[in-house]
Amino acid sequence: MIKIDSYEYYYNPEDGKYYIRKKNNSPHSLKKLKDKLNKSKDKKNKVNKGNRSDDSTNKVDKLRDKVNTANETNKSYDKADAVNETNKVDIKDYPLYKMSIKNNHKHPIKVSIVMPTYNKYHQTSLSLYGLSKQTFPHAEYEVILVDDASSDNTSNILKEVDVPFKFKYIQMKQNKGRSSVRNIGINHAEGDLLIFLDGEMLAPPAFVENHYKHHVHESNLVVTGAMHYEGVYTFIMPDYNEDQVAHLKELVGRDPEYRRLYENYEQTKQHSNVPCPLVTKEDIDTNRFQRLSFPNRYFLNSGLKHFGERLEGFTLPYIAFLSGNVSVRKANLKKSGLFDETFVGYGAEDWELGYRLYKNGVQFVLDPFTVAYHQKHGISKRKVKELPFMHLHQTLVEYNQLEERFPHEYNELKHAFCTMLFRIIEYLNSGQPVTKLYDLPEGSEERLKIHQQFETLRPRGFDYLASSFEQIYYL
Repeated sequence: MIKIDSYEYYYNPEDGKYYIRKKNNSPHSLKKLKDKLNKSKDKKNKVNKGNRSDDSTNKVDKLRDKVNTANETNKSYDKADAVNETNKVDIKDYPLYKMSIKNNHKHPIKVSIVMPTYNKYHQTSLSLYGLSKQTFPHAEYEVILVDDASSDNTSNILKEVDVPFKFKYIQMKQNKGRSSVRNIGINHAEGDLLIFLDGEMLAPPAFVENHYKHHVHESNLVVTGAMHYEGVYTFIMPDYNEDQVAHLKELVGRDPEYRRLYENYEQTKQHSNVPCPLVTKEDIDTNRFQRLSFPNRYFLNSGLKHFGERLEGFTLPYIAFLSGNVSVRKANLKKSGLFDETFVGYGAEDWELGYRLYKNGVQFVLDPFTVAYHQKHGISKRKVKELPFMHLHQTLVEYNQLEERFPHEYNELKHAFCTMLFRIIEYLNSGQPVTKLYDLPEGSEERLKIHQQFETLRPRGFDYLASSFEQIYYL
């Protein structure tokens, strides 16, 4: 320890740097030095001015130098203290959650990235690393990670990550569901622009910048990169289904090192039930991870590409509000309302909010340059057959035509169709099997009327509506 009067150097092992601080037991050391200097001056004045000794002059000069050194030391300490003030973690405790803030600077935030996560520790760690490499100025965006009471190691992320942006880690005290945690993130967002990004999404360097530039000159937009979906295998997860395993085996063949890692895992997997890392931070820096990525153009191949970047003429543009990767101004959310918290399980809470935004005149934009990579995790095979979006579009077009041409007919069929659509969402949300959506007793009057009305749809040119009705009626 090197001491200068009432100041001392100390070593901070966290960043490997030396700083200067004032000793606690000498709070008024500068004042003592000044008093000592003044006494020396008084003593000097008693001596004949013409006979001042060199020793006296040197002593006064040394004391003056000490005071100047202490003042410079204090300035250095103030700078170090400011750095520590920024890097320390502020913790705030709320009834439903605890929020910890890292890099709590005062610079105005332009973009807030709201990331919900639940038991995705490994993928979320890589996602935060990707967000730390953004071309957008680090001081102008924040990441709000809302942990929905994960039971894995997600709580370790706060102390493990080294990020250049303002980082808010919100840890729920009990699981509340994706709508609720996103709303909490929104309420703590400082930016005028919000980007919703799932915790396992790996963002390329220009991701934030590409979202932001759309909103600079237009205030009424929703921008989504989710339609240009990219997937990537960053870990070998023990719960991959057989289709995912087969797909991964195909992709690792593109790179000898990834193939070696996978083969080693195959030999030892019976002894391990934890994820095996494939992609490293260095792989993200060099884009090598893309060898394990793949495009999935489900949305575009389902017909959306025919409507262009702004979905002109598409009857359901609000399905572009996919909260895994979408941006919107906070002012638009305040006007339309936040996520509906009655949606707890899987299903359509983002589309429902997108619909409200659509009703308030928001323009939806598809941008391939705002794409992010979804890190694959274990999933069960789909239980609900999804209709192509072009089919859904044509179904809605024909339903509107049915209402216009036959406003007083098909009442039972219209009621059944709308009821079944709502029940699909309800059953998905509650985890119920999506089946028997409109189960009527055999021979009932309503059932007979529905069947009679259905038989006349195709002869009158409502082919898409008939097909869609048939598929969900017999689930």
